[in-house]
Amino acid sequence: MNMAMGEPIAPCYFIFGDSLVDSGNNNQLTTVARADYFPYGIDFQFGPTGRFCNGKTTVDVITELLGFDDYITPYSQARGEDILRGANYASAAAGIREETGRQLGARITFAGQVANHVNAVSQVVNILGDENEAANHLSKCIYSIGLGSNDYLNNYFMPTFYSTGNQYSPDSFANDLINRYTQQLRIMYNNGARKFALIGIGAIGCSPNELAQNSRDGTTCDERINSANRIFNSKLVALVDHFNQNTPDAKFTYINAYGIFQDMVSNPYRYGFRVTNAGCCGVGRNNGQITCLPGQAPCLNRDEFVFWDAFHPGEAANIVIGGRSFRRQAASDAHPYDIEQLAML
Repeated sequence: MNMAMGEPIAPCYFIFGDSLVDSGNNNQLTTVARADYFPYGIDFQFGPTGRFCNGKTTVDVITELLGFDDYITPYSQARGEDILRGANYASAAAGIREETGRQLGARITFAGQVANHVNAVSQVVNILGDENEAANHLSKCIYSIGLGSNDYLNNYFMPTFYSTGNQYSPDSFANDLINRYTQQLRIMYNNGARKFALIGIGAIGCSPNELAQNSRDGTTCDERINSANRIFNSKLVALVDHFNQNTPDAKFTYINAYGIFQDMVSNPYRYGFRVTNAGCCGVGRNNGQITCLPGQAPCLNRDEFVFWDAFHPGEAANIVIGGRSFRRQAASDAHPYDIEQLAML
């Protein structure tokens, strides 16, 4: 880890999100959106934990770079004073909308994750013994929020189960998501959060699963999906600007995961990638028609694949995304701050 002298540059890190960063909260739930089985975790020091990856997630990488000596505990496993260093509330299949992902089973929606955080804040007050102490502590924490992917993947672009695709244009759907997102950020702010990193959504139309379904040549991304994702991201940038102008005691930033992902896919050799359009572990076309199955033998050259399974980047990609979120390599990686700058403010 980077901080030889021990103290992390932020005292605590709270994580809200979906399967890209879930570290085990879904293990206790009745859902097919679980990853607590081999070969998930094949390259992770603790084996299969419920992370949807062969190794570290982006937030694991960020946690290391912030200087923590252990990963942030999933909320479902947090005990005692764990909560003072943060918690990971993320839940696979979760979305901004309540119904998103319901066809997969139980999950903790964004509103549910924030409700869990409100509960955690009262534990922080109890542990520290006074509201001012708690407010001071919580104001220094980093809060990263990465949701929205499932609102497209497991809602808007899934007409078999959901009617939103007929009810909303891509623009009005993005507006609805941003309105709901804003409500949750306000609740977090009212419960002491002051440093927010809003992670944009990636190019979902480039996932092996979407390529398997919708790409004739197996390499051309689904532009209909990517275009909708870009609309959402542009509104997220506007939201960051709005909050920064109107809440002087808080700092918000946007992390351009879409752009970082596009760079890896456009310049794979720069990062040591050879395969950008197929999962390392999966079944069928692009290894993307069915995601990685329990006990399945994954590819051996895992660091040469951008994707670990039908939907999720592998550890090698997460190291790039997490690293550039923490310390930008291009001006476009983060707006207006990277996470390192946010921690130092």
